[in-house]
Order: sequence, then C-alpha cells, then structure tokens
Amino acid sequence: MNLLVFAGACVSVAFSCSYIVSTIKGTVKPNRITWLLWAVSPMIATFAALSTGVSWSILPVFTAGFMPLLVFLASFLNKGSYWKIGPVDWCCGALSIIALVLWAITKEPNLAVMLSILSDGLAALPTYIKIFKAPRTERAYYYLGGLFSATTSLVAAPNHHFATIAFAVYLVCLDASLMVFITACTHLRRDPAVEA
Repeated sequence: MNLLVFAGACVSVAFSCSYIVSTIKGTVKPNRITWLLWAVSPMIATFAALSTGVSWSILPVFTAGFMPLLVFLASFLNKGSYWKIGPVDWCCGALSIIALVLWAITKEPNLAVMLSILSDGLAALPTYIKIFKAPRTERAYYYLGGLFSATTSLVAAPNHHFATIAFAVYLVCLDASLMVFITACTHLRRDPAVEA
C-alpha cells in the first residue's frame, strides 16, 4: 500500500510541476489567494492526521499542500497571475483564517480536519469564480493528478476514521468538481478568456 501512496504522490507532483511550468509561461493564471490557502489547509490536516498515528497514507494530503505552495511562489514569475482582491476574496480568506485559528485553539484532530476542509473549500471559491468568468485561464487535466493521488490515499488508509480519510475524500470531490466545472465553462463560453 505504501508503494501505491508513493505512486499517487509522484503522479500529483508530476501534474503539479506541469501546472507550475504553465504558470511561469502564462498559459494558466492561478488565483494567488486560493493557491496560498490551498497550501496551508492540507498541511494542517496532515499534522492533525499524524497526531492520530497515520503515516504513509497521509503523503497525498501533504503533497496537496506542498505543491500549491510551489504554484503560489511560481505565480510571482508570471505577471498575468490573478491577484485582484475583491470582497469575495477577502471574505473567503477571512473565513479560511478563522477556521485555522479555531483549530489552533482547540487542537482536536477531528475538528482540525473538519475546519481545514472548510478553510480549503472557502479558499477554492475565488478560483471557481475566476473559472466562471475566464475558463481558459485554467486546464481541467491539471487536477487529474490530485484526483488520482487523493484516491490512492483513500485506498491505502489504515482505517476509516474521520481524521484519517476525510481530507482525502474532500480532495477527490474538489479535484473532480474543478475538472467538471472547467470543462463545462470552457465549452459554454467559447469566447477568448478575458481577465476578470
């Protein structure tokens, strides 16, 4: 099972590296707020799961945090990256940070994972809005690696306790929904992408 998790993490890293290259080239334009918060939430879920004794099966969740951090950093090499902060971005960012602060106060693993999922989901909202407005600033297939990696985490999980599998289940849902949303919006809006 460890080999499967490692393979899933490698696939995720490969797809993420492709996204990073596309970010630097300017063929995709990541929303920096989303990608920064996507880096933080999985890291918290990783440490919460590790505190319950989980080991290798959490590697895909860790990867789901570390690679967005690299995307966030790469976005500064692309002048076209999306960093326009509006009221929705502020609201989502604030709610994400509140969720993280609540976890820090309680230090309860299940609550930490639940709040990390909430924080990560709220962080995704600005990207969904960006995709709706300019779907060609994203590519659906880049999220396939995360989907595969999170699925391997579920298969390799030593138990089905909430803290062990919840974030991986969330990541499967997130990556799948992003792929569907990007594909649908791209087909519905055939006009060239316009920066929001």
